[in-house]
Amino acid sequence: MHPDTSAIIVIDIQNDFCPGGALAVADGDSIVAPVNALLADFPVRVFTQDWHPAGHSSFASSHPGQDPFNVTEMPYGPQVLWPDHCIIGSDGAAFHAGLNTDAADLIIRKGFRPQIDSYSAFFENDHSTPTGLEGYLRTRGVTDLTLVGLATDFCVNFSAVDAARLDFSVTVRQDLCRAIDLDGSLTAARDGMRAAGVTLA
Repeated sequence: MHPDTSAIIVIDIQNDFCPGGALAVADGDSIVAPVNALLADFPVRVFTQDWHPAGHSSFASSHPGQDPFNVTEMPYGPQVLWPDHCIIGSDGAAFHAGLNTDAADLIIRKGFRPQIDSYSAFFENDHSTPTGLEGYLRTRGVTDLTLVGLATDFCVNFSAVDAARLDFSVTVRQDLCRAIDLDGSLTAARDGMRAAGVTLA
């Protein structure tokens, strides 16, 4: 059992990120059972859920002539254009059926603002618009975070780096994450997390 100051953050274990989904991460569903087994060890349990309106600005379909995985410039910086995924209320946006969502103290939805994407559990992709998660964790007395989920090189990575920047002690359980690995993004993410002071376990 982890101390009362510990929380687990379960990132985006949703149908669209699992095999058969619109933005499937290879082997993404294989982490569901071991994540479930870990939940009871943590006194604070937060799940995140990617939650996009149809026609979201991060979808390639919203940019005529662009293909998924192209990169475009947004007012807040470079943005990968994704296949349509995790659309509000859709089956793809639902949590994987095997995930023990009843264990969550808090489910935080992100990416619901049409004009800005949100990889991190803490901030939109402008790195300044907060999700409110930091305040929740502070008021619960949390200092140590363990991150698991999908995908290592995007939402887990951005969440871990932001958490470290906010002075939380952060561990990423690499065995309980899976990556997209777009053009070397996994290596870059690992390097960036280490540089930010994140422990890769």
